[in-house]
Amino acid sequence: MNWDDARIFLALQREGTLRRAARVAGVDQATIGRRIGVLEHNLGATLFLRSSTGYTLTTAGSAVLHAAERMEQFANDLVRQAQGTDGRLEGEVKVATTDSLAMEFVIPAIADLHARHPDVRVRLSVATQMANLARREADIAIRNMKPDNPDLIARQLALWPVGLYASTGYLERHGAPTEHGGFKGHDLVYYQPYLEGGRPPTIVGEPAQAGRIVATANSSLMLRTLISSGVGIGELPVPMGERGGLTRLWSDREREGGFAVWLVTHQDLRHTARVRAFIDTVVAQFE
Repeated sequence: MNWDDARIFLALQREGTLRRAARVAGVDQATIGRRIGVLEHNLGATLFLRSSTGYTLTTAGSAVLHAAERMEQFANDLVRQAQGTDGRLEGEVKVATTDSLAMEFVIPAIADLHARHPDVRVRLSVATQMANLARREADIAIRNMKPDNPDLIARQLALWPVGLYASTGYLERHGAPTEHGGFKGHDLVYYQPYLEGGRPPTIVGEPAQAGRIVATANSSLMLRTLISSGVGIGELPVPMGERGGLTRLWSDREREGGFAVWLVTHQDLRHTARVRAFIDTVVAQFE
């Protein structure tokens, strides 16, 4: 198996269908199917079970998976180490972040970077899933979670308090909630991950069992939009609430732990000129 075969194999294993694997690998579906067929013929083993729902690994395929992942790691290490010595202020930088951080900070940083280094191109990816920097899905990630991979370098860009916010329209219709009332008679919008741990819902430390959860979102930007639209009251990082022109309630109360923002890159890329230039620019935006 050569690296190109391994790349096709991994794409199909991870995506599960020819269509999605073709999109990731940058080829057409027929090429994926043909290359897998040739690989199975050369290895003398069936690597995938085909079904109406997609492709799953056989026992033989699972054995091949480990070797293919090691080939991928070596290939990515080679590319990163070569890029790490690149002193040119040109070429592509892959940046992964969330929609709210992109709107407020990353896009202004891209504009500043372009003004100073017009030959640097940014490929911006916005999603709630964490990009895998070890697999070169991104050169830089800007997230609210610190990674535990020792090969990654993390820098905290911000630690914001999280407060309770409402729109003017909501307050005109419903008034402000009373502290220690459990949000009785109020509509709530909630950050979805906070509900997934099985714990009773709280907002800025106040039990919310008496309120009505009207909507949830897995994005701070969508949560702010829900609050701005008067759908309900909810928590936001303070800078995002202020930028949205919302009214902060109970200003002395915050969610425990706050909202941290981390910039993460692979240690092999920390001296790449275009990566360093983007990091410096986005750090300035947060400062």
